[in-house]
Amino acid sequence: MSISRLAIIGLVVCSALAVTFAATQSAEDKELLKLREWMSGSFSSAYQAQSDTSYFDIRLEMTPIWTGRTDGCWLYVEQATAAKLDRPYRQRVYRLTRTNDTTVQSEVFTLQEPLRFAGAWKDPQVFSPLTPDSLSKKDGCAIMLRPSGDTAFIGSTVDHECPSDLRGAVYATSEVVITSAYLFSWDRGFDSIGVQVCGATKGGYRFIKSRPSR
Repeated sequence: MSISRLAIIGLVVCSALAVTFAATQSAEDKELLKLREWMSGSFSSAYQAQSDTSYFDIRLEMTPIWTGRTDGCWLYVEQATAAKLDRPYRQRVYRLTRTNDTTVQSEVFTLQEPLRFAGAWKDPQVFSPLTPDSLSKKDGCAIMLRPSGDTAFIGSTVDHECPSDLRGAVYATSEVVITSAYLFSWDRGFDSIGVQVCGATKGGYRFIKSRPSR
């Protein structure tokens, strides 16, 4: 067989593989976009707090930012007590990327001087001048999410890899269930011998979606 014929066959095979890969990526992107859609919007734990006073009435806001980027789906995340909505106690940026055919990784980033972005979920264009290199990544704190049929994504942090110094903790864990209607989140901190020192003890917070993303 001539070299030119081998080259043509090689080009055909490469083209076929490229088409297959593109189709796979497209299918994966649909799942990634579905997860972003479910995570986006306004959430509240008010009903849970009314039913059990050991839980606080927390408001959670998540909105897509940097939607033109091709290195994942980015979201701005803000949590505040219902009594202090203008003073959120947690502000983060999440990046959703696919690690393999069955897993989506939600990486966690912090902002410099985060309170200047309080309420920015109402106007995501506030983040347009920023770029990801202005953020600080929380190494070891990514949540690995996998679909559970067509109705949920379930995930958690990995082992004891997420460091924490909150209230005597040395590491933190997060467990998450995400559906189109609600988000379950259980964040806990543990000391060096594995005793829980912060976070809800009965179970996680159940945030009901009250509004889809703007």
